[in-house]
Amino acid sequence: RRRPLLACFGSGSARANGPRGMTLRFVLMVNKQGQTRLAQYYERQPMGERCALEAEVIRKCLSRTETQCSFFEYRGYKVVYRRYASLFFIVGVEGEDENELSILEFIHALVETLDRYFENVCELDIMFNLEKAHFILDEMVMNGCIIETNKNNVLAPIHLLDKAAAS
Repeated sequence: RRRPLLACFGSGSARANGPRGMTLRFVLMVNKQGQTRLAQYYERQPMGERCALEAEVIRKCLSRTETQCSFFEYRGYKVVYRRYASLFFIVGVEGEDENELSILEFIHALVETLDRYFENVCELDIMFNLEKAHFILDEMVMNGCIIETNKNNVLAPIHLLDKAAAS
């Protein structure tokens, strides 16, 4: 059954002048069973370390209760996550001075952008359109820096590609 990600939280507008210059190290989308649906890394890591890091971060996020805050420190990373319906959106940043609330705002902007493109996005949309989900993320983040949070600006290039593919 398809469950929209924003069903529980409603949808507000993302900030056009969102967080800038964050040093993101990874972005993960994970379901409640701990299966990774999307993973994007912005620093080089050997595959073994990447798998171990991912497994441990996912395990920690899934084991936390709703009453606990949405961020914690792990292996020098500040991990910020938010759950939307059946998916966890997990972002790892490096540095003590990163603002957790701005990262939560980025996660929300990402979910709203995916929701606008897929029209009530769900886990299946991401699974079957992984390249488009990566494309949207790549329009928002470059080399670990958040460069765009405006939904219209993020979606304009993908809409052009969709038009070109349809003709």
